[in-house]
Amino acid sequence: MTDYTVHIMQLRGDNYDNGLKLGRSLQNQSILQAFGAATKPEIDAEQMKAIYNEFAPQLVAELEGLAEGLRLSFKKTAALLGGYDVPMIDAMGCSAMIAPAYYIRNYDFTPAFYDGYFTMAQSGQGLATAGYNLQAIGRHDGINEKGLAAGLHFVSFEGYRTGLSSWISVRMILESCATVEEAAYMLRHIPHAACYNFSLGDARGNSAVVEASPDEVVTRAGDEVLACVNHYEALAGKNRPSIEHSLRRKSYIESLGAQRLTHAEAFGLFKDRQSPLFYTDYDNLFGTLHTFSYSFQEERVMTSLAQGEVLDFSFREWAEGKDIPEVMMTGFID
Repeated sequence: MTDYTVHIMQLRGDNYDNGLKLGRSLQNQSILQAFGAATKPEIDAEQMKAIYNEFAPQLVAELEGLAEGLRLSFKKTAALLGGYDVPMIDAMGCSAMIAPAYYIRNYDFTPAFYDGYFTMAQSGQGLATAGYNLQAIGRHDGINEKGLAAGLHFVSFEGYRTGLSSWISVRMILESCATVEEAAYMLRHIPHAACYNFSLGDARGNSAVVEASPDEVVTRAGDEVLACVNHYEALAGKNRPSIEHSLRRKSYIESLGAQRLTHAEAFGLFKDRQSPLFYTDYDNLFGTLHTFSYSFQEERVMTSLAQGEVLDFSFREWAEGKDIPEVMMTGFID
């Protein structure tokens, strides 16, 4: 069994300072080589900045700090970690369950493209957030101080174009939006590069799946228990040829609604290695790497890496200034 780690970063500076700290931490990390092999050597950085300035201008400052921390030019950092005009890479899998009381999500892919950072940030230039990093400044999934939870779910590359990655979109809505309605509105206007589902839940008990493609965005409001996986329903013509795996996961999650599971029970089910939602096919890009959850009522985060210990803390208390003592999480891959 092989272990892997995630560093916990607690950042309360401005976005430039937060980027600087992250850049220094990322220096000489193998993930940079992985992203270097998967991204373009150069992008239209000015076009990227124009889009960032429209939706989340603070991220430009964070990229500038990141560049300094990495000792790279801004243009090189933008191409490597900016989340704009990213070439098509192999797909990832994700399963989410959104109930009125909680949000729970598994992220399934390969550790080769896993940043290994869980960041809590409070810059004053956007809402305080907590979530797993993707391509440094993006987020796989996360929560903000208003109680909005969000995550990404790959669907296909149908109609792929130059645009923003889904992980930058998650970061933008978490830093700017308080509700599912606000997040869905922003996602309708972001220029998406590929086809992704976005799972959303908020402290008001609202939930939705936003089916976002490069040329069309549709929002599906949630039921009592909403499942979000890796295929479209409203925009079904854009799905990959084979979605049986995704359909099975959706059916299973929806069946859990009748069990009236508590947050802790549902979290335990998602992270259990014997669960139908836990996967170990890491060599073929489909192994569970982390489970992330949030209780809207208790304002608590529960998360863990595969087969690892649970990190459980009050995000409300953290946003009020109380740091957590943990600095790292460890997971185990068979």
